Amino acid sequence: MIKLMVGLGNPGRQYEKTRHNAGFLFLDRLASECGGIWLKDARFQALFAEGSLAASKIMLLKPETFMNRSGYSVGKVARYYKLLPEEILVVHDELDFDVGVVKLKKDGGHAGHNGLRDIIAQLGSKDFYRLRIGIGRPAPGKVVADFVLSEPSKSQWAAIDVAFDAVIGFVPELVAGNLSAVMNKINT
Repeated sequence: MIKLMVGLGNPGRQYEKTRHNAGFLFLDRLASECGGIWLKDARFQALFAEGSLAASKIMLLKPETFMNRSGYSVGKVARYYKLLPEEILVVHDELDFDVGVVKLKKDGGHAGHNGLRDIIAQLGSKDFYRLRIGIGRPAPGKVVADFVLSEPSKSQWAAIDVAFDAVIGFVPELVAGNLSAVMNKINT
């Protein structure tokens, strides 16, 4: 059962619609679906919302610590609410997938993603779920940091939007604990 969904991204208007903020953007869409209202929470150094889906409560979190320190907020919320790592789902951008491809997995390494690296360090575990949203890779010779901090084209946003719409339909099952079934549906 997923009790906390975390979107990864960077705070600030200059980052709002960048590839690296795919997690924030997904959670914004989800908050509107589940009746969540974002409130700044100084305890967690994050934006925090609560909502309900399929008669289950869900907490949503957008760390305001910048990507590389995302674990600070996630660790604070996990300790405060006494959450196990496997009750947490982190939504993040994924360079290794084509634009709009989405996959769900449990545990694993950080694959160079600094937000995941910090969450693993703060939780002391890699046993949380990840919803990976494909943003594609930069052209050869281009700097990865510049790529992830730039806005995708309109057609790429359209593909990401379609993926968001498809995955939103599975969130009630995730919250209810049907993770294996959802993983099979999303990953095929």
